[in-house]
Amino acid sequence: MQCNGWPVAICSWSLRIDVAGVADAMRQLEIGHVNLALKPALREGGDEYLAAVRRQPWTITAMTIGFPQEDYTTLESIRATGGIVPDAHWPENRQAVVRAAEITSQFDVRYLTLHAGFLESDDAAHARKIRDRLRWLADAAAGQGLLLLLETGQETADCLRALLEDLNHPALGVNFDPANMILYDKGDPVAAVRMLGAWIKHVHVKDAVRTQQPGTWGAEVPWGEGQVNSRAFLTALKEIGYGGALAIEREAGDDRLGDMRRAAERLASWR
Repeated sequence: MQCNGWPVAICSWSLRIDVAGVADAMRQLEIGHVNLALKPALREGGDEYLAAVRRQPWTITAMTIGFPQEDYTTLESIRATGGIVPDAHWPENRQAVVRAAEITSQFDVRYLTLHAGFLESDDAAHARKIRDRLRWLADAAAGQGLLLLLETGQETADCLRALLEDLNHPALGVNFDPANMILYDKGDPVAAVRMLGAWIKHVHVKDAVRTQQPGTWGAEVPWGEGQVNSRAFLTALKEIGYGGALAIEREAGDDRLGDMRRAAERLASWR
């Protein structure tokens, strides 16, 4: 399935099922591309998980790593625990990214994506520490022939662009998630596409509405039913010459497969 020549994929973790279940869902959706979760590969049973993936006829558009300490209960909890920011978890998280990069390379996939955590800070020492960690991880990704993609949402596009320009690392890019910018109330995703266009290598298709109460989450909704402005978003991707995949992600709702099917249909019909 394609949208404007872009391959349409699904994010495997959205369905909260095993590899066989993901394969069945992909057959139902008639989608052959997948953004694969690596968290199951990094815990007990990881070899069996990867063996099951290898048996599938999928094209993997990107692999995605999450970290075990992350707590998404509230904005404050994820601010404290998200990504590579917490000092107490940096040594094991660094090694997890190294292992994830090895797996990504073994599968001949070009992109490894992650949430780096809340990057905005007025503390110069803290900002320098995060830059140093990202540079270290980008070097590790480059050593495997990969690009490390930072997922949008926990910072403004201005902040992320300034960081990428400062690091100027050829192995760093962006996995653009428009809904996250709304969920975290970090700006207009359509304007952000144009600001970050040079770095966008992979895209999540997800929608949301903003919170009415500052300091709380917005709400995720099915694609095309929120404030991303799906038509303007896709038009902006076309204008910047985006050449990657569109990976449908759904992390809320009681009918995730149905919502993903409707998203796929809306993408396929976009002109």
